[in-house]
Formats: sequence, C-alpha cells, structure tokens
Amino acid sequence: QVQLVESGGASVQAGGSLRLSCAVSGSSVNLSYMGWFRQAPGKEREGVAAIATSGSPTRYEDSVKGRFTISRDNAKNTPDLQMNNLKPEDTAMYYCAAVGYWRGGCCPFRPHEYDHWGRGTQVTVSS
Repeated sequence: QVQLVESGGASVQAGGSLRLSCAVSGSSVNLSYMGWFRQAPGKEREGVAAIATSGSPTRYEDSVKGRFTISRDNAKNTPDLQMNNLKPEDTAMYYCAAVGYWRGGCCPFRPHEYDHWGRGTQVTVSS
C-alpha cells in the first residue's frame, strides 16, 4: 500500500510563492507517474501537473504553465510543486496522487487514472 502526505499549503497574497511537497511511503517502487491535482469549492478536481517517476516527461494545466514547476526530489523520490506568481484563482485544496502501471504516454491527468491519493493541503491566495 502507498501512502501520500502533502505539506506546504498556506495562505499567501497574490504574486506570492509556495512550494508543496508530497511524502511517499509504502510500496512506492512500482509507481510510474505522480501528479498534483486541485479542487476548489463547488468545482471538480482538476489536474495541475504530472511527472514521470523517472523525472521526465512532465505535463501542466494551461493556466499554470510558466508559473508552476513540478520536479522530483531525487533524495526523497517525491514530487514537489513550486508555485510562483500565485493568483486568487489558484485557491484550492491541492492533492498529491500516484499511479502504478500506466500504459499510455505522458501523462495521466485525470483523477480516475490515479490509484493513490493524499488527503490534501490547502492553498489560499488573497488579492
């Protein structure tokens, strides 16, 4: 079983930055992709960024391109999400997710394509 625990969420002003981390424990050796999703109140959960566990390739949701960067922490084998120039519309609960075997190309980006989920970390951006 794989356990994911997110951290790094906070309240910031627009234009600020945050770095989210995802601690992975359990049987993580066979994971192929990891991703970050977010869900705002009243909205569906959406993909934000995804990365192969090898470190590349990556994929981003259009609204975060150029502002967010997903990377693999080689020491901890976990995906970090660096978020710069945050906007009020980025306000949401952010979730880390992982998938085992994935036969498609880069990258799984829909919630049902992921097998394992964390409980989320709240990001609030005020104007």
